[in-house]
Formats: sequence, C-alpha cells, structure tokens
Amino acid sequence: MSRPYDRISANPNVCHGQPCIKGTRIMVWLILEYLANGDTNEEILKAYPRLSNDDILECLAYAAEATRERIVPLEVTTSQ
Repeated sequence: MSRPYDRISANPNVCHGQPCIKGTRIMVWLILEYLANGDTNEEILKAYPRLSNDDILECLAYAAEATRERIVPLEVTTSQ
C-alpha cells in the first residue's frame, strides 16, 4: 500500500534525482545507512540539525515500501 511522502522528494536537478529530505540535499539512503551502521536518531539529528525525527521515520517508511517494490538478491541458504 503506497502512502504519500510529505518529507521526501526526488528532483532530477538535485542530487542526480536521488530521493532527498525536502528542502535539503540530504539523501534518504544516507540516513538509512547511518541507521544501519548503528547511529541513533539523536546522533543523526546532531549531525544534521535541519532534520527532524519525523524525517528519519519517513526515511524508514520509504525504505519499507521500496522493499515491497523491489527485491534485492540475497544468498540463499538451506541451514536454519
């Protein structure tokens, strides 16, 4: 189920069209990478004071929807 993204936009003239937090050049994938590396929301907000916690949450929602749309190949294992 698709949802509107009020905080994310993609403009071909900004960051080569990569999805960014609106009004910034902070790309969604960058925020997700920080989270994946174990950075906390507080650490991200300190590094990027223009962001809000809601921006970070919308990045996560965007990523969740993206994984429904596209499957990234993973190694198949048979062990449990």
